[in-house]
Amino acid sequence: MTPSPPRYSLGTWTSSWPESLGLGAMAKSSSLNVRVVEGRALPAKDVSGSSDPYCIVKVDDEVVARTATIWRSLSPFWGEEYTVHLPLDFHHLAFYVLDEDTVGHDDIIGKISLSREAITADPRGIDSWINLSHVDPDAEVQGEICLAVQMLEDVRGRCLRCHVLQARDLAPRDISGTSDPFARVFWGSQSLETSTIKKTRFPHWDEVLELREMPGPPSPLRVELWDWDMVGKNDFLGMVEFPPQVLQQNPPNGWFHLLPFPRAEEDCGGSLGALRLKVRLTEDRVLPSQYYQPLRELLMESVLGPAEEDAASPLAVLEELTSGDCRQELATKLVKLFLGQGLAGPFLDYLTRREVARTTDPNTLFRSNSLASKSMEQFLKLVGMPYLHEVLRPVINRVFEEKKYMELDPCKMDLGRTRRISFKGAPSEEHVREASLGLLTGYLGPIMDTIVGSVGRCPPAIRLAFKQLRQCVEERFPQAEHKDVKNLAISGFLFLRFFAPAILTPKLFDLRDQHADPQTRRSLLLLAKAVQSIGNLGQQLGQGKELWMAPLHPFLLQSISRVRDFLDQLVDVDGKEEPGGPARALVPPSVTVREGYLLKRKEEPAGLATRFAFKKRYFQLSGEMLSYSRSPECQTRSSMPVSHIRAVERVDEGAFQLPHVMQVVTQDGVGALHTTYLQCKNVNELNQWLSALRKASAPNPDKLAAWHPGAFRSAHWTCCLQAERSAAGCSRTHSAVTLGDWSDPLDPDAETQMVYRQLLLGRDRLRMKFLEDSTLDTTPEADTEKGSSATEGACPAALAHQREAAARLLEVLADLDQAHEEFQPQEQRKVAPGPLRP
Repeated sequence: MTPSPPRYSLGTWTSSWPESLGLGAMAKSSSLNVRVVEGRALPAKDVSGSSDPYCIVKVDDEVVARTATIWRSLSPFWGEEYTVHLPLDFHHLAFYVLDEDTVGHDDIIGKISLSREAITADPRGIDSWINLSHVDPDAEVQGEICLAVQMLEDVRGRCLRCHVLQARDLAPRDISGTSDPFARVFWGSQSLETSTIKKTRFPHWDEVLELREMPGPPSPLRVELWDWDMVGKNDFLGMVEFPPQVLQQNPPNGWFHLLPFPRAEEDCGGSLGALRLKVRLTEDRVLPSQYYQPLRELLMESVLGPAEEDAASPLAVLEELTSGDCRQELATKLVKLFLGQGLAGPFLDYLTRREVARTTDPNTLFRSNSLASKSMEQFLKLVGMPYLHEVLRPVINRVFEEKKYMELDPCKMDLGRTRRISFKGAPSEEHVREASLGLLTGYLGPIMDTIVGSVGRCPPAIRLAFKQLRQCVEERFPQAEHKDVKNLAISGFLFLRFFAPAILTPKLFDLRDQHADPQTRRSLLLLAKAVQSIGNLGQQLGQGKELWMAPLHPFLLQSISRVRDFLDQLVDVDGKEEPGGPARALVPPSVTVREGYLLKRKEEPAGLATRFAFKKRYFQLSGEMLSYSRSPECQTRSSMPVSHIRAVERVDEGAFQLPHVMQVVTQDGVGALHTTYLQCKNVNELNQWLSALRKASAPNPDKLAAWHPGAFRSAHWTCCLQAERSAAGCSRTHSAVTLGDWSDPLDPDAETQMVYRQLLLGRDRLRMKFLEDSTLDTTPEADTEKGSSATEGACPAALAHQREAAARLLEVLADLDQAHEEFQPQEQRKVAPGPLRP
């Protein structure tokens, strides 16, 4: 029987579970957070005695990210972080470190492979240095095989019938990017082989192999896949193995993940270097929406009451419990949850008032990574990213493209470099300083002009949040000596936590596809320091160790005056809060979420060479439409509705002999499928477009479960060699695999589930703090006798209210516990009939 949710409203509370049917099934949520921090002691691959390392991240053999190349370094620092949303059945994560070469193929330095079990062994994930190992071709297996096995018995004895149907996504072993696979089946001392299918990674055999049992103990079944080579030895493609008890009790029938040959893990002893990695897998099962409504309503009720005295609401408990990385993740979920309910303003105001009430020294206000600070920071990223791009992208692009040398610190000046670049005669520190000052102000000027002129373009939700923030701080610190605190509170978030970090690391804010080279990185650092000084409103100008910034002070002081006026205008806005109601996305459907040049293949390029069949077009993606034209300014545009998209997938390089190609499969009004092929510049751009298109089309019905990773050319599919254009897809689609970023759709159920998990960590503490007395005696005498430190000083009425709130919260958590327990058997029954994996 399906459990039904408790009844709860803002006015009354009833804990009950009436029987109800048809409320839906549990959804599944899985995301992988990966941070490639740095490397050390890498081997030199270049004649110069150094290397140019970069790292590729693969999930189940699909490339999901590529770091920047760190030139001429054996101890590279990347500091790149990725969040990948995944299906729950992924198997392993791999990191490959390569040395980039201008000519020829890049050299493989080593790899790290982490199984799903290794990642989940510690709930906190992995955070350590891990040695690189050699890349063994026989261990580089991928793909799956489909088998149907029967155990038969006749007058001649026992017989094993192995029906080898097909395989998919096999590793390419030939120079053409394909393989020539065949299967070899072993049972006891006997073995048989299938035929060889030439030039495919998606072979269809449909062959039945029968093996007779020989005398001796029961034997396992092993199926190996090999790539046939005319010259030299065959290449191993993977294997599966089933023990005798599985063959007897539940013979294999279905798809099975290919594995490498069992072997001891090779320990290179650090001879190939090591990577410092942070990896954490978050998996959850999300109940139907009805079950989260009581907790959501408790959360909403929290922000509408008095913030300062609150001690037992869900938000108060979460604020006390969380810390570190968990606090940032929780802040993101809470902001998205309240945004979807139209209550982001009251939520931020609630946390702000609690933070301000606790602060005695205004110089420390919002300087820690409290839940209030993190929530405001994540709110700016979620709501203000398009605004940030509009303000900063033009100047950031100029810095990257012009690559000017700038330096004000005499300890870091390279006079020889400046002479080679632009100076006549012997350069001096003064020459370098003056030139650098001119360049810096040449970049800072347009940045400040754009910022102070952007009041009308700043999202209304941000302006309203800052208006509430300023009012709250002004009420807390009304003294004349603290007149700047109200402006510092706003500029601290907008300049120090938003603009300055985006200038320093533009790739992390989607301003650039790649990290900066060392020289550009130093220029960005100088610009970020200047913006940070402006955001501090000159409080620390001329103090500290960086006195070499003094030549820039006149410009900074002038900018500070303009920023004060800008902040006054920014909070001069009418309205109390953003419109309420549910929302699916953070941006309106008509707003462009991704744009740029791609190469589009002509519909039917008969007679054209592949490289001439792809034409450069400018693409724009919104929640409603994918459109393209010859240039951004061109008025003639072609488009396809996002609602027509049925799949967005990679294309094998062998299909067109081109890398980084994807396909968008759409369905027209009469049900016919059409495929558009698009080529990207690099693997990161490919992943970003795949992710954006999959997110935009996520709500579409009738998504394809399988499709062809090749193209239909010369009367057959290049992937599986089938001759019918309408043939069923030979590979699974990957609609669930997306990159996590600010544009992720709102998902109130998943967000509330995460809040529920965090609250469970504080349940015992909450019970001990407020409900130690089971009789809940709230008389003044009882409160005086208890005198606990947790509630000392609270008036009886307030204490009674806190106890009531704590009891309601604990009741909601208990009901959610019960729902998860009752849904669990249903989930187990759904997966029980499936094939056993080796």
